[in-house]
Amino acid sequence: MSIKNKVVVIGVLALFLSCATNPFTGKKTLALVPNSELFPTAFAQYDQFLTENNVVTGTADAEMIKRVGQRIAVAAERWLDANGHQGYLKDYKWEYNLVNDKTVNAWCMPGGKIVFYTGILPIAQNETGIAAIMGHEVAHALANHGQQRMSAGMLQQLGAVAGNVAIKDQQTRDIFNQAYGVGSQVGVMLPFSRSHETQSDEIGIVLMAIAGYNPDEASELWKRMKANSGGQAPPEFLSTHPSNDSRINNLQQLAAKAKVEAKKYGVTTFRPLGNF
Repeated sequence: MSIKNKVVVIGVLALFLSCATNPFTGKKTLALVPNSELFPTAFAQYDQFLTENNVVTGTADAEMIKRVGQRIAVAAERWLDANGHQGYLKDYKWEYNLVNDKTVNAWCMPGGKIVFYTGILPIAQNETGIAAIMGHEVAHALANHGQQRMSAGMLQQLGAVAGNVAIKDQQTRDIFNQAYGVGSQVGVMLPFSRSHETQSDEIGIVLMAIAGYNPDEASELWKRMKANSGGQAPPEFLSTHPSNDSRINNLQQLAAKAKVEAKKYGVTTFRPLGNF
């Protein structure tokens, strides 16, 4: 068998053997790197990050981050148990930390390790705003988006290798590499990333509602995010995230569905916004 054919066969086998159905999305997802390998690496990187940054402890804001995170995680477990996925979270090690940094951001590593920067607190504005962000970040972990991004990156590299092996002419190879780099990024990787953000919005707004936070606040949060950005954003097709307007419209439509879902768990009223 030629090298080119071997590369193709390996790629096909990898796709066939490494797909799993995620309970939150109901879709087959790439899992070239198993969680048994991914989680310990992510946990170690998270611990290293904490040692290198100014973690806020013992303050009302820091305690709020932990409190909201725990409520969202409990909501996720309630949803999973009710839908026949008991034990799905057994390898997750939830942790929520506030870091003193002006960056307007929050993020979650595979396995449930979450960081909020103090810079995002004024835009969150209240505890319900924190819950909207937390639900979104927790959703990234639950939907295994980190695992999928790593897997997609591996396949992107495999495609490049296959093309370079198959093309013998150097000039044609150079043209291929340039076109493949741009095409795979704009046509595959960026839409892939945007779909993850939309999935996390859809999952997160349900989790915040089950946790007792008003899902109407999710779209209000993104209105504040849009105002903070000053309208400075790349075109959506060149971005890793959907546009602010797309997210606002989507979250407004999802709020009613989230309330219906929360009602199944006995949640018919929501916590006060809890301004801080």
